[in-house]
Amino acid sequence: MGLCIARRVGAGRVIVLADIDRACLDTAAEALSGEGHRVVTRDVDVTCRSSVGALAELAERSGRVAAVVHTAGLSPQQASAQAILAVDLLGVALVLDEFGAVIAPGGAGVVIASMAAHMYPALDSELERQLANTPTDELLDLDVCTSITDSRLAYPFAKRANQIRVAAAAAAWAERGARINCISPGIISTAMGRLELSGESGTLMQAMVDKAGLRRIGTPDDIAAATEFLLGPSAGFITGTDLLVDGGVVAALHSGTVDLGIGGGSSVSPDLIEASKQ
Repeated sequence: MGLCIARRVGAGRVIVLADIDRACLDTAAEALSGEGHRVVTRDVDVTCRSSVGALAELAERSGRVAAVVHTAGLSPQQASAQAILAVDLLGVALVLDEFGAVIAPGGAGVVIASMAAHMYPALDSELERQLANTPTDELLDLDVCTSITDSRLAYPFAKRANQIRVAAAAAAWAERGARINCISPGIISTAMGRLELSGESGTLMQAMVDKAGLRRIGTPDDIAAATEFLLGPSAGFITGTDLLVDGGVVAALHSGTVDLGIGGGSSVSPDLIEASKQ
């Protein structure tokens, strides 16, 4: 998704591309450079404030920071609950902090969340306030974060927290004349998505595709198009919100028009969350 977004919105700009995997980063940078894009790269660990801060400084030195897109994340099959919370929750909060300090007036940011967040049970108002307002460096010390041990539940929780954190960050970004939103992708045909479809959760994932909404798997281009909209002038009055880009899956589940045989309503189950990760 990140590469596709960079390709779509990066023409005529300096693209500052970052990843924790140097080989992956070099491959992506080579592809973009070969297409005529101007690319600057840097290794980054999104769980480390100094690493994210250094990336933000590099972006500011490279030109006017007009657009920020954060796509880094871990899925339930890739990591433990602790690692998922560190990357998918803390990592997003650090990016919001550090890039919120350098985003240019008129700029905008997009964080990639997941439709899994829309399947997580409603949080009580006090917990929402904690997730919105707790200082970033203290987030993982919250009782709710220390109590989650199942990676299949850590993932949707982190993505729901992303939506809350983005909403809270909108005010700080607005002080700089900038906007920040998030996108919740559905089942997307990335390398990870295709691997999931061939794995143990593939049957449920395919059922979502076959029975709900547009009845197709999403593409990285679908997410890139939504990102381009949120970053651009047509979305100039949109900030602090989440755009669900899932082909209608969540709408079908919440309305009851599709029954996947996992119980009624929109309540979460680990198997459903496993299948719905972006």
